[in-house]
Amino acid sequence: MEVRKTEKQITIYHGSEKIVEHPVFGEGKKNNDFGPGFYCTENEELAKEWAVSSLHDGFSNRYTLDTEYLNILNLNSSGYTVLNWIAVLVEHRLFSIKTPVARRAKRYLIDHFSVNVNAYDLVIGYRADDSYFDYAESFLNNGISAEQLAYAMRLGKLGEQIVIKSKFAFSRLKYEGFDIASKNRYYVLRKSRDEQANQQYWKMLEEESDGLYIQDIMRGGIKSDDPRIPGIISE
Repeated sequence: MEVRKTEKQITIYHGSEKIVEHPVFGEGKKNNDFGPGFYCTENEELAKEWAVSSLHDGFSNRYTLDTEYLNILNLNSSGYTVLNWIAVLVEHRLFSIKTPVARRAKRYLIDHFSVNVNAYDLVIGYRADDSYFDYAESFLNNGISAEQLAYAMRLGKLGEQIVIKSKFAFSRLKYEGFDIASKNRYYVLRKSRDEQANQQYWKMLEEESDGLYIQDIMRGGIKSDDPRIPGIISE
């Protein structure tokens, strides 16, 4: 299930506390959402939000990327579900495994829903930032249903990220400059987005849900082709 962008050249942004003129293949944290890679977005405003902290300004590094001949995985396309996204997430991020259910859930999701992101040059998918990571963790610990997780992922306008994975993709990346991201503006925007999402999330939890919880999914041997699984997060 491969999706290629129609535009051969795209402009992408990397939010960081420093200027990054020469991204290096193989560097970066292993425990990012989709494993090692260079994490960017086509949305410069989001890049600026991701660049700042409460104490420091940041930088929005700008690049052009030639996507011709790149093998692209788009986890937001119609061929994937919210469980494919969370399976990739639990395979790479460090989750708090609080119960035996969560331990079994992690293994089940990886075995039945994960996608080999390392087989692609470029990966497109949502970013599990702040509250969104907590929502995914709640699902893993049987606290919310798959339907509630899909709803939660829409809260606060979750940002789409583009991750450069392969050496070939790195070779097609060209640095174009940077812009300064002010903490006074962009940290406030990020916190506001997060707080709004949390308010809506807790309101959702007050309503009863008869959807599929992770225990139901494991007990029923549910696989990725089951029509009861919510579709892509943006639907």
